[in-house]
Amino acid sequence: MPTTRFRWITIGLVVSLIVINYIDRSAVSFAVRPLQDEFGISTTQYGAISSAFAVGYMVFTFLSGFLVDRFGPRRVLLTAIVLFSLATALIPLAGGFAGLLLIRMVLGVGEAPALPGATRLVSSWLPPREQGLALSLIGGVAVSGSLLIGGPLLTQLIGLTGWRGMFWVMGCVGVVWALLAFWLLRNTPGQSPYAGDRERAHIAGGRGNTSDALPRVANQGGLLANWNLWLVAIGFFSWGFMFWGFMYWLPEYFQRTHGLSIESVGAFSIAPWAAGVLGALLGGVLVDRRYARTGNPRTRLTIIGCAMLAAGAALVPVLTTSSLTVALIFISIGVGCGFITAGIWFVAAIDAAPGRPASAAGFVDAAFALAGIIAPSIMGFVVDRTGTFTSGFVLMSCLAAASALLLLLTGTNPRQAAATAPAPSNAASGD
Repeated sequence: MPTTRFRWITIGLVVSLIVINYIDRSAVSFAVRPLQDEFGISTTQYGAISSAFAVGYMVFTFLSGFLVDRFGPRRVLLTAIVLFSLATALIPLAGGFAGLLLIRMVLGVGEAPALPGATRLVSSWLPPREQGLALSLIGGVAVSGSLLIGGPLLTQLIGLTGWRGMFWVMGCVGVVWALLAFWLLRNTPGQSPYAGDRERAHIAGGRGNTSDALPRVANQGGLLANWNLWLVAIGFFSWGFMFWGFMYWLPEYFQRTHGLSIESVGAFSIAPWAAGVLGALLGGVLVDRRYARTGNPRTRLTIIGCAMLAAGAALVPVLTTSSLTVALIFISIGVGCGFITAGIWFVAAIDAAPGRPASAAGFVDAAFALAGIIAPSIMGFVVDRTGTFTSGFVLMSCLAAASALLLLLTGTNPRQAAATAPAPSNAASGD
């Protein structure tokens, strides 16, 4: 029966997809020793296996944006989750280093369309004044929340089913999501039997037109000439450097710098990601309220810039203290401020290229994925050479500050930019 709130069921489906996505990609880190024992891989080879995921993800998150805009998010996301669920389930059967390398790359390819597809769905299913909160739930709360629950969930699964069973259960979870999405998920409200006329009118009215399908642009060259989109990508790379740096190295920082045991590290690592959940919620509410008050999409860049400045500044006390408490507080503040931006990057990408929301999201998400390749390696190099994390934290802070200043000082009003741009050519909406 048609309702007036089905758009939030669609958003809930997307949030759950991102949670599954991030838990699946992190599952291998909880089975390092069994994989090494089973397949005889070294620590160096394990590092290569981790990088293989990031390489596959980075390449295909850019390409998947074009695929989503061409074929529609429903078709692409259903194909993607079946692919990465199969890859997850095949990890225990990899047979050795080469097999694991290939499977992890396929996993990255399969997970790449999630955020571009999510961005396209949000742009189609929600009016602009509701998009900030939704994308903060998707790009912020779901990501940081998955890091909070992933460890306990996966370790419990290992205890109940063994390390092989953990991968097989997570593969089955993805298949269950695909079945639900096949039943419930549609590209636009107009294609859904569950969205009522009042809800469709609410979505279309908030967008200022009567069409529930966004135009798609055939000429992709204009995307790369979009200065605002480049600003968003540069900023997202800077936030990604901080995010991936802490995700991979925060436990080691606590152990090496503050002498914590591995058991204590798990407890202390909760605070930054909990702050991330709060920051993402705050960012979603803030960006929607500012837009509702001003109607100016330039406010998204302003909020991102201020949050990134705060995130970079929060790391300064960490550089000058030997206190675990002070370090934990300010790292948590930095992560929380960074996560304020988590969903707004994709709102800003929609603003910059409203006719190609998935392509724009794929472009900026590729910059974030590139940071996921570079940051862990640079942090490891710094620690090996200096014995401390100081230079790595300085680089995080400087990147955050530099990208913030670019966003605040050189960003333009997307509507003014669109008004002066050549008229795009449109294609029919994907089904």
